[in-house]
Amino acid sequence: MTTTATAPRRRGLTEQAADAAIDSACRMLRLPTIRGQFGETADTAARQQQSYRAFLAELLLAECDDRARRRSERRIRAATFPREKSLRTFDFDANPHLDPATINTLATCDWIRKGQPLCLIGDSGTGKSHLLIALGTEAAMAGFRVKYTLATKLVNELVEAADDKILAKTIARYGRVDLLCIDELGYMELDRRGAELLFQVLTEREEKNSVAIASNESFSGWTKTFTDPRLCAAIVDRLTFGGNIIETGTDSYRLAHTQARLHQPTAP
Repeated sequence: MTTTATAPRRRGLTEQAADAAIDSACRMLRLPTIRGQFGETADTAARQQQSYRAFLAELLLAECDDRARRRSERRIRAATFPREKSLRTFDFDANPHLDPATINTLATCDWIRKGQPLCLIGDSGTGKSHLLIALGTEAAMAGFRVKYTLATKLVNELVEAADDKILAKTIARYGRVDLLCIDELGYMELDRRGAELLFQVLTEREEKNSVAIASNESFSGWTKTFTDPRLCAAIVDRLTFGGNIIETGTDSYRLAHTQARLHQPTAP
C-alpha cells in the first residue's frame, strides 16, 4: 500500500497570520491585485454574507481585469504614440465631413482582423492624426500589436538599416505588428531610394497585416512625394486595395477653434 505526501493542513490561523500567509503567497504567485484587494474584499464578503465561491470569483476576476488593463497599457506604450488621443475626445460636430458611425465601426477593429488598409486624407487641422492615434489606441486595447511612426522617420530608419546591412531584419520587425500607423505621409518629397524602401515595408505587410496612413495630399498629389510615377501607383495600390478611405475635408477646425478663442471678449 502506497501513500502520497500531502501538504499539512493549516488550522486555527489568526487573522494576522492569515493575512501574512496570503500576502506571501500572492507575492510568490505574482498576484498583485489579489494581494492589494483581498483584505477589503474579504471584509465586504463577510458583511454581505457572500459564499466562499463568490468571494473567490470576485478576487480572481479582479486579478484578470487588472492584468488585461496592464497588458493594454503595455501595448499602448509599445506603439510609441507621440501623444494621447481618443475617439471620446474627438469633436465630430466640428468636422461635418466625418460620419461618427463609420469611425465607430472602424473602432471595432474588424478591418485589422482582415488585414485591410486605412487611409485618412485631408488638410492640416482636420483631425487625421487624432483619428490615426485614437484608432491605433483602440486596436492596442483590443489586443493588437501596434506601431506608430512618422513617414520620414520610418524612411530614415530604413535607409540607415540598409546602410548597416540590417534591412531585412528591420523590414521583418515592421512586418510583424498587426497595425502599422504611418503619419504625415505626403508632407515631404522622398527620393527614389527612400520610396523603394517604404514600398518594401508595404509589400511585406500586403494582405497580411494592416497599414493605416494619414496624409494631407489626395492620391493625385502623391507624385510630389513619390516622384517615380510607376512606384507612386504601386504604393497607392498597396494602400487602397480592399481598404477604407476616409476624407477629413479641407476646413481646419483646429484653426477655427483658435480663431474663435482669440475673438472671445475679455473680462474687464
